[in-house]
This record gives sequence, C-alpha cells and structure tokens, in this order.
Amino acid sequence: MTILGIDPGYAIVGFGVVQKDRGGLRLVSCGAINTPAGLPLSKRLLQISNDMATLIARFSPDAMAIEKLYFGNNVTTGIGVAQARGVILTEAERQGIPIYEYDPSQVKSAVTGYGKAEKAQVMDMTRRLLKLSAVPKPDDAADAVAIALCHARSSTSLLAGI
Repeated sequence: MTILGIDPGYAIVGFGVVQKDRGGLRLVSCGAINTPAGLPLSKRLLQISNDMATLIARFSPDAMAIEKLYFGNNVTTGIGVAQARGVILTEAERQGIPIYEYDPSQVKSAVTGYGKAEKAQVMDMTRRLLKLSAVPKPDDAADAVAIALCHARSSTSLLAGI
C-alpha cells in the first residue's frame, strides 16, 4: 500500500510518501510544495492543485492521509489553510484516491504511543520507525511523513472500518 501523507498549508504543503507491505514501512519520498509569498491566494491554490495532481500521477497512492484542520489563535491563517486543504481534497477526490483524516493527537498517538507527545518526539519516532539516518526536512515534510505513518499504523487495526 502506498500512502500519500499531507500536511496542508497555503505557503507550504508538506508531503510524504510511505510504502507499507507485510508489516514493513519504507519512505519513498518526501518534500514540500512551496508557493511564493506575495502571490495572490488564487494563484497559490492553483499551484497547489497542479502540484498535487503531479504528485498523485507520480506516486499512484492507494490512500491519502491528511491532517484535520484546527484553528489555533490565528483565524486568518486558518481560513487560508482551509482553502488550500479544500483544493488538496478536491484533487484527491478527482483522482479517486481514498482520503483519511487525522487530528494531531491521533498522529502523535499512532507514531509515539502518546497523544500529547512533543514535536521532537514525533520526529524522532518517525526517523526510528522508518530506519532513517535523519529526520526528513523541511519540518512540513516530516509532519506529512508522520501523518502517512499514522495511517499506515491505523489501517492495520482490527477496528478499521467499523
């Protein structure tokens, strides 16, 4: 199973592609879609849509795991992220990719075993689970890899689909 993990944003969209077979996990690729500051939001969203289509065509994922939207203290930023997330979800749906959504505590729990783990703990466990020499960079890509791992580990649950 090939899982495309997405950490949504409108300035930076992190992505991580994880391959899961017979209980083994392997990082295929990770990186970020970067949209230029100062570019109108509509053009940023178009770039995200086009780049998502390219990622899906390149890696042919069996599933996409994406972080659920949560509004922190900055509602304005949250609105932009929500719009980018909508573009990402639309492109996955257009390509027929099943979408799975996880909140940050689910990702932390799946990767570290503790839903309130610190970011550094999540990154270190991501590195360990995938047997990497270093944590993926940039941070948005590392977050996306953790989201993909969350799905890889959650999809094996006997309760999946209930």
